[in-house]
Amino acid sequence: MATNLRNGREVPTLALCKYIKIPINQWSDLVCSPVTLNMPCFKAGQRLTTGTMAGFLDRAGEERFLAKAARFQADLAQMEASQSLYRGIMGALGYSKNKLPMLKLARSLPLQILESVTQDEISDEECLVRQQALLLGTAGLLPSQRQDRHQEDRLEDKWIDKLERLWLSSHHIKAMSPNAWRLFKVRPNNSPIRRLVAMSYLILRYRGKGILEELVSLVREVPASRGCQKLEKGLLVTTSGYWASHFDFGSGNRIRSPTLLGSGRAADITVNVLLPFTLAWSQFTSQLELEKKAFDLYRRHPKLAVNSVERHMAAQLGLSRSLINSAQRQQGLIHIYNTLCIQGKCKDCWLSQLEAGNHVQI
Repeated sequence: MATNLRNGREVPTLALCKYIKIPINQWSDLVCSPVTLNMPCFKAGQRLTTGTMAGFLDRAGEERFLAKAARFQADLAQMEASQSLYRGIMGALGYSKNKLPMLKLARSLPLQILESVTQDEISDEECLVRQQALLLGTAGLLPSQRQDRHQEDRLEDKWIDKLERLWLSSHHIKAMSPNAWRLFKVRPNNSPIRRLVAMSYLILRYRGKGILEELVSLVREVPASRGCQKLEKGLLVTTSGYWASHFDFGSGNRIRSPTLLGSGRAADITVNVLLPFTLAWSQFTSQLELEKKAFDLYRRHPKLAVNSVERHMAAQLGLSRSLINSAQRQQGLIHIYNTLCIQGKCKDCWLSQLEAGNHVQI
């Protein structure tokens, strides 16, 4: 039999329901193949002590954190520290679908150019529109650069008109292709356009001393107990302007959402960018207290939003939700998945060694 998709194409379909005698509520058990069942780690959480599993996850989470810091250290040997931090934030703003074009944009439009705008004696609003013109224009995402935008929508607002005029005056920067970006099937709040606008607000917020000094100082000054919430607040972005009601240009792309960068994404940036960068920067500049502070904040950081890798690994290892109670342990599961599971390195896994009877200190 064939099934018709929305685009009119037909795909072959095999109906097995009348041949499989197992009740539907037990079909998920079929996903566990003999290979999965024979893995040493399968449901290990039900055989090993809670303390052993907690230590395993904490150790893996620490390794992932140090690996991220090591990548920032490599960046610091090749570029300005502020550019390294900016590049990390830009990559995190792109999610998996737009991370690569965000990183390319960060190379094409260095932070130094954006922050040079903030040094001029101009108002915050003028500073903001200039940065957005540079970010969106270099990205190739202004209405005049995209063939999917109707002419009548291009100058529907004075803000758009000003963005276009400012970009036309920036002849020294080459624009990316609009095709580099994933705009289709992206949630409106995750639109790369809104994320780039959020970046302009962050640069404006820290125009005094610059984003590097301001954010690193924030890590240094927040209390260890509830510092993570303060760090996230330092990254939250809301607006009351054009982008409070749009996720893209044009009257057909409206949204009621003043939040450009919410608490969830701010927490992800804190864990995956700001804290490992600060650790790398503190080691690079021999600031031992700051190094300890970054590590302490990471260990204390509460859980982030659950993702598909965490759900998969929790089911594979047979872990309870209560055990995965911190960002570090979530990061540990991702680290185990990326460096061991999908690499086929079962023999190198600590759980395999424990199951084999080898005593490994965790």
